[in-house]
Amino acid sequence: MISRLAHEGIPVSSLRQINRLPSEVKHALYRSLIPERALLERCAGSGECSSPLAIEIQCQVGAGVLEIDVRYRPAPQDPVLHVQMADTANGQLEVLLLIVNDPRAPRFDIDRDWRGESTKLGTLTRSVAAEVAAMKAGLAPGQVRRGLRLSCELVPVVERFAACLGKDRFFIAPLAYHNAIAFERRGFAYMIGRARMEQIHRGFQPGGALVERLDGSTPFRQPGAGKSVRGRSWAIHDGILDEPWSGIRMYKRVGQHAGICSFPGAVY
Repeated sequence: MISRLAHEGIPVSSLRQINRLPSEVKHALYRSLIPERALLERCAGSGECSSPLAIEIQCQVGAGVLEIDVRYRPAPQDPVLHVQMADTANGQLEVLLLIVNDPRAPRFDIDRDWRGESTKLGTLTRSVAAEVAAMKAGLAPGQVRRGLRLSCELVPVVERFAACLGKDRFFIAPLAYHNAIAFERRGFAYMIGRARMEQIHRGFQPGGALVERLDGSTPFRQPGAGKSVRGRSWAIHDGILDEPWSGIRMYKRVGQHAGICSFPGAVY
């Protein structure tokens, strides 16, 4: 049983309320969202408490938003963990952004175009050469480095945090196809988009409309790409759906696994 969060006897049920608490109190609460030992074990091979992690928490009074940025001091270019959360208009908790990077892994500059301008991780403009290199190295769309395989630890952490706020679920919008599949595996369900995910799966079946578009016309549309999660995600990122990837919203019930699988037998 997870205890409800309260301050001076008053229940706390939102980020906005937490952000009004004394600085030392709210920062301690938000640090509970950071799996510091797991990050250290993966980044430095040690879980020692003398942390080489630089942690920045933005939680302004009056705002219903939270931003956590954790960087590994020996390699601070990219965050090892970046989390953005917000209160929704109807009082729910939503994870807006969740990024995990392995600071020791090679970097692929998919986040900068030929002019040096931000690509918004390939959602605004694209650096195709960098994306091809990232794909060949086994990365998925939006990744500048490989991850740290932390979702199995991060999801329960966010669940506990949501439960402390009296929520029975929290929400997230997957930024790409492979993210949605990963969230399915962690027990998420769809608020919006399950039918679309199933339609995409059918399109990648033999004779499907999407299979026909895997014609080798770009590096991201190679025949056979539809057999893997990553291959599908790159093809979708490349525009194979003829429409932007958007409109998918998922949620995770606290303590429950939804058991949804829109890509049976998937190989990553």
